[in-house]
Amino acid sequence: MRIGIDFGTTRVVVASVDRGNFPLVNFETPDGQACDWFPPVVAVRGDRRLYGWQAVAALEDDSWTVLRSLKRCLRNAGPHTELHAGGQTLPLRLLLAEMMSALRTQLLEHSNLGAHKDEPFEIVLGVPANANSNHRFLTEEAAQSAGFTVLGLMNEPSAAAIEFAYRNSAERGSRIGSGLLVYDMGGGTFDVSLVTLGETEHTVEASDGIPNLGGDDFDQILADLALETAGYDTALTTAERHRLLEECREKKESLNPNTRKVTIDLERVKSRWSQVTIPVDTYYEQCRPLIESTREVVESLLAAHPQLTLDTLYVTGGGSELPPVARVLRENFGRKVRRSAYMRSASAVGLAIRASAQADGLREQFTRNFGIWREADSGGTIVFDLIFPRGSRLPQPGEAALFSERVYHPAHNVGHFRYLECSKLDDRGQPLGEITNWEQIRFPFDPRLQRDSDLSSQPIQRLAGQINLTVREMYTCDANGNLRVKISADPPGYSRNFLIGQSWAGEPVLESAGSSV
Repeated sequence: MRIGIDFGTTRVVVASVDRGNFPLVNFETPDGQACDWFPPVVAVRGDRRLYGWQAVAALEDDSWTVLRSLKRCLRNAGPHTELHAGGQTLPLRLLLAEMMSALRTQLLEHSNLGAHKDEPFEIVLGVPANANSNHRFLTEEAAQSAGFTVLGLMNEPSAAAIEFAYRNSAERGSRIGSGLLVYDMGGGTFDVSLVTLGETEHTVEASDGIPNLGGDDFDQILADLALETAGYDTALTTAERHRLLEECREKKESLNPNTRKVTIDLERVKSRWSQVTIPVDTYYEQCRPLIESTREVVESLLAAHPQLTLDTLYVTGGGSELPPVARVLRENFGRKVRRSAYMRSASAVGLAIRASAQADGLREQFTRNFGIWREADSGGTIVFDLIFPRGSRLPQPGEAALFSERVYHPAHNVGHFRYLECSKLDDRGQPLGEITNWEQIRFPFDPRLQRDSDLSSQPIQRLAGQINLTVREMYTCDANGNLRVKISADPPGYSRNFLIGQSWAGEPVLESAGSSV
């Protein structure tokens, strides 16, 4: 069975592939209600952990520590990232894997999907356009460890573009070559992608975004306003704070363009607290600077691609449901603004369409510059070596992987490879703006160290008598954005393969490349 999973900050939305249709999956909640999303919430008490609807129920019990918005933790996460909850430290990888397992159980036992217990789930996963490699790998790893077969990963606004083209297939002929800008604000991230629509293949021209902005921030603004208006002490327990944010999220999602005031029930947060009423104009005024920051990203992206004509600005994502979002966009883009009829589920539907054999093609690209720090001037200068530039097209499934190669004579006994990605480069080709460091790997240039299992303990020394030694780095990137490097040294002839960003998964594979190994 093939499905698309939009693993969101505040909602996990699943769409299935059903004979040319792509319906949302409904989950049965503990009180017997049907809901078209699964809550990515964790509750911790001692050595017990609850997920999903069970974790939501634990919000009412102060003995549980509740973690929400796990997706936001992935922005700066690495393979060893840990979270503190309930007086203990837990690996984020473990929480994500157990969350995915809970989702799979819900799909099998408490949904309308109708899947059999032994039926495999083949999925396409959504990730933010600005997600770094660790974010992508941790998400995919969690799904695979839970028993899902991951067909691929797709940027969420790209999935929404596929959903838009599918919903408007009757207009396809007139839209060929037109520009679609997908504005996708979810619970924790904001992404925007500029897409050129084709007849059967759509091209992502550029992507940008704000990785830490979304509906969660609007919840926090409303929570702060409620406490300030009521004059209550803001020193809340963890459980009380989560209950307050849940109350604000629910009331925020009930707003419509005709709403004039919003009432927050603070008794839900703490006994004997009262309700408080806030004029929506006051609330919207405090939200506007965040919305304006997204508009500025949109304008900058369009200004950087003046050759493309914007036909439609397609607004999706649960965070975009806040009424002033569309209002601010229409102030600048007028009739081109088009709100999705499926604000919270457009990406999930697009992912399901992608998972099906009927999906229109869509070419993805690198949204950041990927490279490595290298030493120059005999170690006196550190420079950035760009391997795959931002905007490089990812291959389609079945096409040859992207390839880049480096050949050189090493100066030291051990190679210390420090990979990174950055959003921009300056005039000298050096990183500018946000930088994300990846996993570091080491490779033995000195043949005497090739079987050493702990190169990190080896002192870095200049090689003597190895002037003929040649090192070759061969980089590939497949359709899912998986980056690999094969590093070889000749003579004597040996090599190692690394899946970059996943060197924590185990020891690197040592491949025989000559009799000296």
